[in-house]
Amino acid sequence: MAAQLPHAHLTHPITLPDGNPHPGTVYLKNVIDHPRMEIGEFTYASDFDPPQDWAARLAPYLFPFSQEKLSIGKYCQIAHGVRIIGSSANHDSQGISTFPFAVFDPDTMLGYQPDTRDTVIGHDVWLGYGALITPGASIGNGVIVGAGSVVRGRIPDYAVVAGNPAQVVRMRFSEAEIAQLNALAWWDWPPEKVARARPLLEAGDVAALVAFGA
Repeated sequence: MAAQLPHAHLTHPITLPDGNPHPGTVYLKNVIDHPRMEIGEFTYASDFDPPQDWAARLAPYLFPFSQEKLSIGKYCQIAHGVRIIGSSANHDSQGISTFPFAVFDPDTMLGYQPDTRDTVIGHDVWLGYGALITPGASIGNGVIVGAGSVVRGRIPDYAVVAGNPAQVVRMRFSEAEIAQLNALAWWDWPPEKVARARPLLEAGDVAALVAFGA
């Protein structure tokens, strides 16, 4: 039987041994319709307490009227307890008080947003259990974020980060290999090609994957 991926249009892409879909795992693109969120195909999230509103669970401060965007690439893996705190959550810290007076005034509530930075998560990113992504974070392709980490700022492609604040523990590949992987952009291949490349994607031989994709 030819290798294949669960179809991108599915809500629940994992089928349990008894033949039933796993209710706590979803392809996010198929369960979120939010004007300020962009999510790539095959990106999934898992939760032991599956919510009715996955957007609100993952990004509770991102509102339809928010001025920032949340972008999540393809083939990302988001574990239970991950929260993405968007810029809408930030208070103005330039004055004497950080109290958001404007939010409590109907005349000034809409349009008031001291921080409008976008949050960007690349392709094939693994966000570990309970990770917290702070406003304006930019996470590169192939990054692994350790459980419970607090991520801020820019995280380079194919880094492994952990801690609070999250620090680079190691790089997964050499600079040359990272450049090759980004140029290859396997996440943009048709699903059939990705399925055929599965043994190479599960291995650590960048040169073999590059040769396959040539």
